[in-house]
Amino acid sequence: MTSSSKTNPIERLQRLWQRLQPLPGGTWIFSRILGWVIPYTGTIGANVKVLEPGFAQIHLHDHRRVRNHLHSVHALALANLGEVASGLAMLGTLSSDTRGIPTRLSIEFIKKARGHLVAESHCSPPIVTEDTDFEVYANIRDADGDVVARTTVNWRLGPVPNES
Repeated sequence: MTSSSKTNPIERLQRLWQRLQPLPGGTWIFSRILGWVIPYTGTIGANVKVLEPGFAQIHLHDHRRVRNHLHSVHALALANLGEVASGLAMLGTLSSDTRGIPTRLSIEFIKKARGHLVAESHCSPPIVTEDTDFEVYANIRDADGDVVARTTVNWRLGPVPNES
């Protein structure tokens, strides 16, 4: 097996972020690539603005394809936004021999989400030596800074199995 085939996908995304982020339009390009790599995430058209180990900030512009019949951002678009923020923040802290998958997601809707939205997630995952459940939170705020939704994502972290 070559070393590139052993590379953790999040490590590839982090390297890509480091190359693209300083360039004009680089965060937009990165966000489109992220949406291609994770197709469902790409459906909402969110833009990664900050990506650091343990922290992610994702922006979402209110547009027709993410709206519901109440003329606000749809509940599942908000859940998607919170999940991707939690995942990018958390996965960026893990070693290459650790993997994570969400096993539960809950969201609390505080008020109707309209206009420009920002999801932020901060976390410090534990050192993983065996399967471990770890909760990561993300707050989604509107342009006034009001929290419109809070997500809690339970991630199952565990060692990557050895391939012989």
